[in-house]
Amino acid sequence: MGIAPAHISVCVCTFRRAALLKRLFGELERQRTNGECTYSIVVADNDREQSAKPVVADFATTSPIETIYCSEPRQNIALARNRALEQAKGDFIAFIDDDEFPTPDWLLIMLKACENSQAAGVLGPVRPHFDQPPPRWIVAGRFCERPEYPTGRIMNWEESRTGNVLFRRRILDGMTHPFDPQFDNGGEDKDFFMRMTQRGHVFRWCNEGVVYEVVPPARCRRSFMLKRALLRGRNILKHPKGRIRSLATSLVAVPVYALAILPTLVLGQHWFMKYCIKLCDHLGRLLALAGINPVSERQD
Repeated sequence: MGIAPAHISVCVCTFRRAALLKRLFGELERQRTNGECTYSIVVADNDREQSAKPVVADFATTSPIETIYCSEPRQNIALARNRALEQAKGDFIAFIDDDEFPTPDWLLIMLKACENSQAAGVLGPVRPHFDQPPPRWIVAGRFCERPEYPTGRIMNWEESRTGNVLFRRRILDGMTHPFDPQFDNGGEDKDFFMRMTQRGHVFRWCNEGVVYEVVPPARCRRSFMLKRALLRGRNILKHPKGRIRSLATSLVAVPVYALAILPTLVLGQHWFMKYCIKLCDHLGRLLALAGINPVSERQD
């Protein structure tokens, strides 16, 4: 008897994004595995109204892919991720965001990269996808692009996130809550990778395992980017490691970026926004230290 192919549980956490979830389902259904692996889908609905339930039900009745629906009514992305993991049964776990969609060979490429490198898991690139042409300053400043690395590179926990990752299920052994609920509106993924790295697990990069992130017009607004930067700065302080260094850096950076903002206007809108975002990143840390929370909701 031959060895059964590895099974992958693809975990998706969603919150009121029915249209985007339908697109993701369509691309997941078209995954080419060449019989080298099998996969199922787990959807954790982080909406107490269970807005994703009919979308998942429609897909599950027509698709041959096993699809599991579960609900986490408390709006907390860490709790939603944990709920998805409770339902996942694969040898490998893959996380992809509900506003993303993969290339046809995504799962197989990520699986092979993980097995060939003997890593605990692999991360891949998330590239922007615009259904409508974005403003020119967005493209010039590359605001929606994320860093990419050579395939095989060992990843630092600070560079890691769950938007496109595949890891071995066994690394979760002994963990009751892999994602810490205190990171209610972001930052739970970096904390997860920090603790996994401290356990000795190695994660590598796979630049061929591509997914695309849908960038709606609302995310191209200046207000959205600045609010997200403030929130990101606040969440950084939830990590105990490097907290004092981060605050010391921000104390210096805030006045420097504040003075530099106006001169950048002559260089173009993209330079102006780059410095505004950097300022808000550091300002968010200092406001959090003072107990001030200017952004109450996760910026999606």
